[in-house]
Amino acid sequence: MPSCGWLLWALFVAALGNTIGVVAYKQTERNCSLSPPYLPSTAVNTTLQLKELQEQMLLLNISAYIIPGTDAHLSEYIAPRDARMAFMTGFTGSAGTAVVTQTKAALWTDSRYWVQAERQMDCNWELEKDVSISSITEWLISEVPSGDEIGFDPFLFSLKTHKDYSINLESSNRSLKSIPVNLVDQVWKNREPIPSDKLTRLPDRVIQRPWQKKVMQIRDQIRDNPYEPTALLLSALDETAWLFNLRGNDIPYNPFFYSYTLLTMDEIWLFLHTDRMTDELRVYLNASCDGSLCVQLKSYDTVRDHLRKYVAQPGVKVWIGTEYTNYALYEIITPEEKLMTSSYSPVLTTKAVKDDTEQRILRDAHVRDAVAVIQLLMWLEKAVPEGKETELTAADYVNKCRNKQKDSRGPSFETISASGPNAALAHYSPSEESSRRLTVDEMYLVDSGGQYLDGTTDITRTVHWGTPTEIQKEAFTRVLMGNIEISRTIFPSGTRGVNMEMLGRRALWEVGLNYGHGTGHGVGNYFGVHEWPVGFQGNNIPFRTGMFTSIEPGYYKENDFGIRIEDVAVIVPVHTKYGHNYLTFDTVSLVPYDRKLIDTSLLSSEQLHWLNKYYETIRKLVGPELDKQGLHEEKDWMLKHTESFMMSGSSASVCSSSLTLIALAVALLHNVI
Repeated sequence: MPSCGWLLWALFVAALGNTIGVVAYKQTERNCSLSPPYLPSTAVNTTLQLKELQEQMLLLNISAYIIPGTDAHLSEYIAPRDARMAFMTGFTGSAGTAVVTQTKAALWTDSRYWVQAERQMDCNWELEKDVSISSITEWLISEVPSGDEIGFDPFLFSLKTHKDYSINLESSNRSLKSIPVNLVDQVWKNREPIPSDKLTRLPDRVIQRPWQKKVMQIRDQIRDNPYEPTALLLSALDETAWLFNLRGNDIPYNPFFYSYTLLTMDEIWLFLHTDRMTDELRVYLNASCDGSLCVQLKSYDTVRDHLRKYVAQPGVKVWIGTEYTNYALYEIITPEEKLMTSSYSPVLTTKAVKDDTEQRILRDAHVRDAVAVIQLLMWLEKAVPEGKETELTAADYVNKCRNKQKDSRGPSFETISASGPNAALAHYSPSEESSRRLTVDEMYLVDSGGQYLDGTTDITRTVHWGTPTEIQKEAFTRVLMGNIEISRTIFPSGTRGVNMEMLGRRALWEVGLNYGHGTGHGVGNYFGVHEWPVGFQGNNIPFRTGMFTSIEPGYYKENDFGIRIEDVAVIVPVHTKYGHNYLTFDTVSLVPYDRKLIDTSLLSSEQLHWLNKYYETIRKLVGPELDKQGLHEEKDWMLKHTESFMMSGSSASVCSSSLTLIALAVALLHNVI
């Protein structure tokens, strides 16, 4: 029903005193059980695009069509032109899968987005509160007749996704049909075009390895691989950008550009939108020659055809990283003996270890970034008691502070600026509709980051401007204890993050608290803020010197408050009494924690010692930068908030047993690595 008709109906019901109708009208979520259904102003009418998509499906004789929320490079962040799920459903969350049949349409997403989906979708769509492929296939089996085909775009399926769908459907007499031309694109009339701005290359001052040296490094790994691949296919956008020291802006918050690379021992093929190359870049890439260090530029849309011709040759074998290669490319590498797989390509594993220049400039970027966050926290400390600031104004302020820093290239992700119950949503970002006024009575969490020409940053601080409750103070201190215990851990080179992740949770577990997200992720040099394959999850690679990772334990009390403390650290060698080749973390995020939320009686003497040394480092590194920028008031604020904590006998004695248990746990982990 048109919105004006619904308004008249609601007024009529109200006039009759039907309070149920009045309550429904005031709701922010849809109610499809009413007649007519209630839709909030945020809901999107999807009737037209659904009808046109179903017509396309009829022409191809498919009974259902799967629409994932990703792009052809399986990116975490996608460009607006790749937001096909959002176009079809109205739902703009970052995780989900939509499925359309001739009679129904459904969306699957996780609990972070259930409320958002109910606010954005119209009643054409069912909301399935699940994310598993088994749930999707159960629905498909119930809705698709036996013997019929289910269409999908192979560019939007990972190898694992395709395998999981196939396994779940194999005994149902329903099959997948690969359709390389995306059907949503056929009905998306105002879809954004490919960006037309030119690509850029990194300046020499932030590069230690020219692209030719990187190519030779990767070729050495191809040559030395015992399975004898003849070529390497790169599909993740950061792989090609890293290999050639190039940057673009096709993806929000990420300096990437649409591209693939096929690298052999003798040739280099770079697939991209060639009209975006300048004459300078063509010279830079040696694009006019045909030697082993000459980059042959090919149209982005020809990658499948070129790959098919390559694998048709005798004696070739293509190496792919299965985590980021889409099914459209995988399915044409046949027969099986022409394929070699690993979870991650050698580019991703090589890129994970920063060279000396990358380490130095990434540290420098974090010093300047600390200045911006300190400016935010000092400003909020003054402004919040006046009662004028909101979650949105705080997010805008920190981004403006970053934009004034040297080599700033904007935020590295959408700022999480959350107070009170909003902070209990781990991935909340404020909008005009949801932004709350900041007050001295609630906790505030800000998770933000910047892109700089020399590095990417990501930092979270949680503060309270009034009097925190006992549970807030204890929970914050225990989150801090988890951060410190990981940060000060000494471990053998090659230890996996998953084997020490529990150290970030142990202080919380002791009192029955926990958090439901990961404990850390890799960070890049003017790249993605979540840079795989480094981190603390089971599918991350072992830690080595020169890797950067976040460390971010937290705690979230539903409808009340949220706490997260996130720092980025670099892995460095450490001298031990007996062992060699041991490592530890050196924290490069340099912003003090909220003193009033720290209960020092819970900290061990070792934890207090680490905290005081960290504050000395902040003073040593950030103080001169604040002086350089003439920010004297901000320096005074920083000095006040980095004063040393007094060592207390009670704190050391209270946690001595816990410290012993942690040390024992770490030792046991070392024995099983």
